[in-house]
Formats: sequence, C-alpha cells, structure tokens
Amino acid sequence: MKHIWSILLVLSIFATPALASLPPQQPGVPILLYHRFGPTVADGMTITTPVFESHLQYLRNNGFKVIPLRRLVDWYQKKAPAPPPKSVVIVEDDAHKTVYSDMLPLVKKYNVPVTIFVYPSAISNAKYAMTWEQLRELKKTGLFDIQSHTFWHPNFKREKKKLKPAELDKLVNTQLRKSKDKLEKELGGSVDMLAWPFGIFDDYLLGKAAASGYTATFTIERHHAGAGDSVMKLPRYLLINSDQGKAFAQILAGTAPKRNIAY
Repeated sequence: MKHIWSILLVLSIFATPALASLPPQQPGVPILLYHRFGPTVADGMTITTPVFESHLQYLRNNGFKVIPLRRLVDWYQKKAPAPPPKSVVIVEDDAHKTVYSDMLPLVKKYNVPVTIFVYPSAISNAKYAMTWEQLRELKKTGLFDIQSHTFWHPNFKREKKKLKPAELDKLVNTQLRKSKDKLEKELGGSVDMLAWPFGIFDDYLLGKAAASGYTATFTIERHHAGAGDSVMKLPRYLLINSDQGKAFAQILAGTAPKRNIAY
C-alpha cells in the first residue's frame, strides 16, 4: 500500500518540561524518532545522512548513552531499574530502504541500539521499503529490534469516521494482530510493542492493542518519557532535518519548542 504523509508542522512558543523537573531518581528519556535518510531532504520526513551522523556524534561527545527501547519499557513494567542519567532511545518508523543503505552503517559505526517499527504489507512489496532478508540481516547485528507499526499503516481517525463499529473492530483487529503474527513468523522473537500510525490513538485503540498482546505503545507527543507517562502511550520526538545543532541540544535537554502535527 502506498504510504502517503500529509503533515503540517507548526512551531509554537511553548516549551516542553525540562528533564530537571523530574525527581532525580526517576528517568526522563527522550525517544528520538527517525523515518528516512539520504544525501538531500527529499521530503519532510527525510533527515540527511550527515545530519543523522552529527546526532550520533553529539550524543557520544556529550556523555549520552543510547539504550534499547526495551530497556526503557522494562523499567515502566518494573522489570528493570531506572535507566542511567542522560539515557536516549533511537527508533525508526516504516523500515524505509534507507535504513539499510544509510542508517545501518552508522548504527554499526557508533554501536547504538535501534528499534524499528514496521508495517509488514510494505516489506518486500513497496519500492520504498526494505525486504524481509534485509530486516533479518539487521536483526543478526544484535543492534536492531523489530516491532509493529500495524499491518498497512491506516489512518484510524479517518477510518473511524467512515466505518460502522463492527467494520472498525474488524479493521483494527486485523491491523494489530496480523502485523504481530507476520513479524513474529518472518523474524522470530516477541512483537509486543506498537507505534501508532500518524501518532493517532484513543482509549478504544489502546484497549484493542492490549487485547492483541501489546504491552507498550508509542505516540508522537513531543516530550521526554518520564515517570508520569503510561507505558501504553509513551511519547517520541518526531525529528526533521532542521533538528540539528542548538535545536537538537534543546530536544535532549527537554527545552525544545512544541511542534504541532496535524493530519
């Protein structure tokens, strides 16, 4: 299915809570969300490969520790202690082909863990997406975890407006369960984390996710994941190419301006 983004990015003057506002013993962890890479900014979701490397260099040079997303989720689920200070998580949505060509070499170079959220209908089908064999190669590095982004990346807000309740139930169940089943079959391991397409979720969808076996889900709300957040709706910073230099440092500090995203 062709993946179409329609995003309006609007900067506001309000800032997110700073990391210092959290109790010292509790983590405030920025989850950095990437989509596509390349030599030039092809669209609003592309971050140039040099900018991505500059992010990794900044993290390394300034004492940040990139931890697996699973490590953060384990803390929320009381399976692990709090992440260390200056922890950061890196994730990618969609399994774009540039993850293999551009992101993978840098992930190896800097030895950082990454979680990729995949919608399986595109894999080995869409020209922009990776193949199953490439995803298997990523998993073999030990640096990549592969999780769910639904089966074909629907806009649940739109679907809810046009479908009858029974039809919506069927669609949502298919999207959540078929994705999980396909990923586990093709790649092995447990798929129990879900990134909401377009960041769209509500109580109904959260209930469906829990019933389908997901124990953590992720939004695109723009603030650090802190002690007050629910593991079923953890925030992520959706990055664009201008998030570099001072702007990137502000994101890590928890002082970046909000960026409203409308679909």
